[in-house]
Amino acid sequence: MSIADVPAGLAAAADASLQWRPGAPFDLLQTIGTLPRGQGDPTFQPAPGGMWMAFTTPEGPASLRLTAAGAGTGLGPRPGTAVDEPAVGAQVVDVQAWGPGAADAAASVPRLLGRDDDWSAFDETAFHTTLPRLVTDARRRHRNLRLPASGRMIDALVPAVLEQKVTVIEARRGYRYLTYRYGTPAPGAGTFAPANLMVQPTPEQWLRIPSWEWHKAGVGPQRSATIMRALRSAVALERLAVLPATEAATKMQTIPGIGVWTAAEVVQRTHGCPDSISVGDYHLAAYVGAALTGRRTDDAGMLRLLAPWAGHRQRVVRMLGLSGFRKPVFGPRITIQDHRRH
Repeated sequence: MSIADVPAGLAAAADASLQWRPGAPFDLLQTIGTLPRGQGDPTFQPAPGGMWMAFTTPEGPASLRLTAAGAGTGLGPRPGTAVDEPAVGAQVVDVQAWGPGAADAAASVPRLLGRDDDWSAFDETAFHTTLPRLVTDARRRHRNLRLPASGRMIDALVPAVLEQKVTVIEARRGYRYLTYRYGTPAPGAGTFAPANLMVQPTPEQWLRIPSWEWHKAGVGPQRSATIMRALRSAVALERLAVLPATEAATKMQTIPGIGVWTAAEVVQRTHGCPDSISVGDYHLAAYVGAALTGRRTDDAGMLRLLAPWAGHRQRVVRMLGLSGFRKPVFGPRITIQDHRRH
């Protein structure tokens, strides 16, 4: 059946539900847009006006349906802020959850959707006027964005490790293969939830994947070994969700194979960190350099360029990404390697 055909009575029969009011302009899909690993992520599926997602909580797996309702003109800015254009966004997010972890999943939604993400210092006139025009224009158009904080360390860490030093296409292909093969169907999948909605493997399930299956997924031994090392400390890693983002990122990097890029990619999603930068990314430094100066740069150059906005560097990068700027493409592309043939 189509997701659009889910009857209203079924939502009323959810194992847990709530309505969350953002209290300010809010865009649901844009806010959670960094969480799925591409359009084919098995743990996310679109819903009319929102999104389905599935994940494991301390109480067990859950299917979560988020839909935006009550769209209208958002609240105006605080006095003294530089962002002064009206915005349209959801005034209510309807939440339904099913499965053993339903209550935990529903309770996590406000933080997941950026309840604790505060842009007020970024929008103050004194700070805002120091920003490049590309950034300020993008911020005026995207006042509804918040940085999400899932709090689920393993769910963010495994896909990030899979993306180390390979193309996004390779990494996401491997992630889909392993999730469909070793994850579990989401609660209600094929009845009220989408038939192909999956829960990512638990640490125990990841650890049971044999070496030849990693090979079939196109995941080289270095990345699979890093995942195995990390998952042997899964309980300790999940505890990092309650620490400040910088401390969590530092502790993650004590695990061999997890460096600054991976740690930043994780805390951007788990903590909604407004400052973490994916140093070591194949494209990011060149993009930031081209956007801010018209010239490509390296990681050191990117950090120098972003230094005046320390504390908000990830916000600046997100706004650059939403600005519409595209850097000129020069040189060869990365060759996609198929490790399954070796």
